[in-house]
Amino acid sequence: MSDFQLRIAPVKVRFGAGVRRHLAEEVEALGACRALILSTSGRAETARQLASGLGGRACGTFAKAAMHTPVEVTREAVAKATDLQADCIIAVGGGSTTGLGKAIAYRTDLPQIVVPTTYSGSEATPILGQTENGIKTTLTDSKVQPEVILYDAELVQGLPVGITVTSALNAMAHAVETLYAKDRNPLSSALALEGLKAFREALPAVIKSPHDLNARGKTLYGAWLCGSVLGQVGMALHHKLCHTLGGSFGLPHAETHAILLPHTAAYNEGAVREILQPAADLFGGGLGDGLYAFAGQMGAPRALRDIGLNRSDLDKAVELAVRNPYWNPRPVERSAIRELLQRAFEGAPPEDIDGRS
Repeated sequence: MSDFQLRIAPVKVRFGAGVRRHLAEEVEALGACRALILSTSGRAETARQLASGLGGRACGTFAKAAMHTPVEVTREAVAKATDLQADCIIAVGGGSTTGLGKAIAYRTDLPQIVVPTTYSGSEATPILGQTENGIKTTLTDSKVQPEVILYDAELVQGLPVGITVTSALNAMAHAVETLYAKDRNPLSSALALEGLKAFREALPAVIKSPHDLNARGKTLYGAWLCGSVLGQVGMALHHKLCHTLGGSFGLPHAETHAILLPHTAAYNEGAVREILQPAADLFGGGLGDGLYAFAGQMGAPRALRDIGLNRSDLDKAVELAVRNPYWNPRPVERSAIRELLQRAFEGAPPEDIDGRS
């Protein structure tokens, strides 16, 4: 076995239908007594319910989390946490709320508990993405790693099918890029494959029966696996493109991941065919084609034009994407990236590993 390094954060993770009802004991275990509960406006009622369940251990709620973690929203949330003398942050929601909790922790070092309601996996990482002046940047710091994660299948039981699918594909993208990451290791690869397998098996069951708690629980297991590996290794072209399209053009995060994943997998497949073969075997054929077919079967969006990108944005997106590119197993070639984004814009199938459509 070759030499390798890995980072494993000391995070407490609990799975179980109804596990959110143990939130008070987790706050107490952190030595906290004034928790600020974060959410988006759409999850404000859930935040209020959690605050009610905490009784005197809750000091308030903040329901303004937004996509791509705008710095101006973070400043407002930090000010509220300071005014309320919060000693703990609880984020209930998806990647937007988790990101806000991380951004607050980065500035205040307050401990975090995350109660995910989607499959983004951000809660399992020490990575923070923030947007300011139309540019999204990322950083890695142990201060943004949540201390506790509560995966409650009841909270995703009513997640709409469309959001379920795009959120799952978002998580799966972390696993795919982990497999060919420059700093991959045997553990990260094993966890990534297990995460892809969990989604491959559970997602069709959730689509068939959205209220199946066992299937929902398995998708949360997949989300945790895919998120965990995102925090262990560096990401590549796929995440660079998604950060570009999200931060600079305001495209919705999960949908962008869902649309681009088959195309970025196909782009890199020829360079790392042997590494990606176990994942390709899960979906059949080449990995790019297999993911494209799987996403279509699950009803995922396929075209960037359908989620708000204009044709006139493509050239600017390419310019931003090839500027300071992330490490990638295949060179980031301007003309090839332009073709990739064109196909993703139109919703066409990805190019195969030999460069043919």
